[in-house]
Amino acid sequence: MLWMLLRFYCTLLVRSFFPRESEIALPDESDSHLRRYSRSYQIKRNWVKNIWIAASLLMICFPLLPFVLGLVLFTSFLSFAILDETA
Repeated sequence: MLWMLLRFYCTLLVRSFFPRESEIALPDESDSHLRRYSRSYQIKRNWVKNIWIAASLLMICFPLLPFVLGLVLFTSFLSFAILDETA
């Protein structure tokens, strides 16, 4: 009996961290952001994440203001170019 109560309350605790089923976003054909759910967009977003991680490591290694600003601007341009929906 004690084991069942413990299991019940642990399940309630775990479920409190997950969104409700009504809050889970499912792709809809009328959604204007449907491309964001595609596999190719997820791969592009992963590339952008890795580029930003590498750029951040370079910024930490070389904390010079002109270098950091130039790298941020270049990385932002590169991110927008990769994630552009026309490409």
